[in-house]
Amino acid sequence: MSTTPRTNTGSPAPHAADSHDLIRVHGARENNLKDVSIEIPKRRLTVFTGVSGSGKTSLVFNTIAAESQRLINETYSAFVQGFMPTLARPEVDVLEGLTTAIIVDQQRMGADPRSTVGTATDTNAMLRILFSRLGKPHIGPPSAYSFNTASVRASGAITVQRGSKTKAEKATFERTGGMCTRCEGRGSVSDIDLTQLYDDSKSIAEGAFTIPGWKSDSQWTVGLYAQSGFLDPNKPIRSFTKREMHDFLYGEPTKVKVNGINLTYEGLIPKIQKSFLSKDKEAMQPHIRAFVERAVTFTTCPECEGTRLSEGARSSKIKKVSIADACAMEIRDLAEWVRGLDEPSVAPLLTTLRQTLDSFTEIGLGYLSLDRPAGTLSGGEAQRVKMVRHLGSSLTDTTYVFDEPTIGLHPHDIQRMNDLLLRLRDKGNTVLVVEHKPETIAIADHVVDLGPGAGTAGGTVCFEGTVEGLRAGGTVTGRHFDDRAKVKDTARKPTGALEIRGASTHNLRDVDVDIPLGVLCVVTGVAGSGKSSLVHGSIPAGENVVSIDQSPIKGSRRSNPATYTGLLDPIRKAFATANGVKPALFSANSEGACPTCNGAGVVFTDLAMMAGVATTCEECEGKRFEASVLEYHFGGRDISEVLAMSVTEAEAFFGAGEARTPAAHRILQRLVDVGLGYLSLGQPLTTLSGGERQRLKLATHMAEKGGVYVLDEPTAGLHLADVEQLLGLLDRLVDAGKSVIVVEHHQAVMAHADWIIDLGPGAGHDGGRVVFEGTPADLVATRPTLTGEHLAAYVGA
Repeated sequence: MSTTPRTNTGSPAPHAADSHDLIRVHGARENNLKDVSIEIPKRRLTVFTGVSGSGKTSLVFNTIAAESQRLINETYSAFVQGFMPTLARPEVDVLEGLTTAIIVDQQRMGADPRSTVGTATDTNAMLRILFSRLGKPHIGPPSAYSFNTASVRASGAITVQRGSKTKAEKATFERTGGMCTRCEGRGSVSDIDLTQLYDDSKSIAEGAFTIPGWKSDSQWTVGLYAQSGFLDPNKPIRSFTKREMHDFLYGEPTKVKVNGINLTYEGLIPKIQKSFLSKDKEAMQPHIRAFVERAVTFTTCPECEGTRLSEGARSSKIKKVSIADACAMEIRDLAEWVRGLDEPSVAPLLTTLRQTLDSFTEIGLGYLSLDRPAGTLSGGEAQRVKMVRHLGSSLTDTTYVFDEPTIGLHPHDIQRMNDLLLRLRDKGNTVLVVEHKPETIAIADHVVDLGPGAGTAGGTVCFEGTVEGLRAGGTVTGRHFDDRAKVKDTARKPTGALEIRGASTHNLRDVDVDIPLGVLCVVTGVAGSGKSSLVHGSIPAGENVVSIDQSPIKGSRRSNPATYTGLLDPIRKAFATANGVKPALFSANSEGACPTCNGAGVVFTDLAMMAGVATTCEECEGKRFEASVLEYHFGGRDISEVLAMSVTEAEAFFGAGEARTPAAHRILQRLVDVGLGYLSLGQPLTTLSGGERQRLKLATHMAEKGGVYVLDEPTAGLHLADVEQLLGLLDRLVDAGKSVIVVEHHQAVMAHADWIIDLGPGAGHDGGRVVFEGTPADLVATRPTLTGEHLAAYVGA
């Protein structure tokens, strides 16, 4: 072995490639950012913090991650780019040193009934291949085990061209799928309650239909049935003959002429299924959703027993376990079962499957099962499910971007999440985290604090440096970093109790518990212990219960806080009354809209695979209303000036003087109460952060007449400084005679509670029991559970 002699010339000069160790952002102006310039170290863990609405998401997601993704998309051909989402270049002067960004956000997974944890993570795909190779009896390829694939058989003639000759040949086609034919792979079948659709004592002409939006003068709905010729519109529905009833409920689509217009007549049940049941329930208007919940009942499919799979797919087994059994197991149990399989012919598949299943357990989701519908996961669970595919990745020098990864995590689980973030960093990756929890901020190599306030009062960098520097920095985050709520000396006395007996939803084990009323009651426990199952599954959702969960707000860029809260209605009426015109003139979605931009304020130009361009409308100058509407004033302001006001300004404007409008003022007061005084009334909902959206929902529901408020993790997305304000709001609700039940992990809310119900001791089949009931002081004194230990450490007991 020969070696080349090396001349010692002292320390070598650094390589040019090693100088690119910073991500440089210069002049960022996205959303509320005010010309932000910043340098972020690569291959380090950087945490971005600041009050909700200060610009964290605008900087990290809408600027850095968005530009990285846009540049990667531009490397594909124009043909491929045509199928990808079009991304505009962020409002920023310079972005240097970017690497490939992998975004792990809190967007809920699709609520499609066929989407499960298994399909969302590709684990189902691996299981299907495994069963198609090892399952006995063998029933076919992987598609034979898929509940999204139907069995198809077809035969007929096909035309084949060979040279100049054309001839017909007989061909047959067959595909074996695993879909249950009864429920079409959904696991449940719907049954429509006909009494909710019509009053059978009336005729169609007398207004028998009780379906929302079905007006007697509409030829598309009621008129179609009355004039179809299949039914007698003057005969009570209960008097229909067997034939008429069949045509009325199940009639096949048939072309008919109504008032000279060609329409398609079909039975009432298929029409309802197409117009209501095929849509996402969460996207419906509240009164439509209430109708669907009344009229439609979902029961487990009797044919596949909720497994979604055909009999053939369920009959094929490996070691007495079918694919349906495997998907129904808790993932940690499934991982043990897969470890027991030793088959050299599928060794690479088994290795990958084991790694994926172990990643679930490692990330604290071992209590889930693969057949869990993706739409039922909380925001925190959905985010961690997305993390699963990245944990075993061999990629280095990439940028991982996380949006509050500790949401939905018990203090006991936060340490595990911190270890995962550090592991990703130690592999040579840049990790950017938007976070409020001090436990995660504490492990950062670099901290960027945005603020000082929210909305227009934010958008600047108040501090960047180490955690120690943040503590001494004097910013809002620094001042509140070591805040600790104290356990109450005296708790409120309950005025009654909500009795829950034999609760067995999901993993609950015949739980008997009394939830005290008239106090602030916190339900806690590790993720997966059964908190949501107890609160949402066992508390009857009657007229007296107001439930505010974490489901996202549905709304387009035309929706804003004024439209969502119903604030715009009294404002429009006040403008109309003052000027003697119609209220519809003061809606940018109705008669008052600028004709050039249709009330959007901007004109969009579609550029195919390139990002579309939005330019301010020249006609209305972005005000969204036509010029004649802006001539009408109320209290000295036109409608566009009112929508440009902040909530705080508007509260003063509508609270006194000639513009006094009590109905609008009440709504604005609730928005101020939940800490949204900085929002402008016309700000599009699509620009709000997750925390802002949840507080907007809370403000809207506060108007409801319920006596019991059920909140699901209201501290999600809240800065340390805002948690104190939330506690004050909860106190005001209780002092006003309401009962407040909160599902929560935040120790400040636990310490502030009058009563704690702790579930556990673990997650999944290790949980589902009440392990403590009592006051926070008792929990801290006895420390009988994991929650007790962490709460005691938090309050310094």
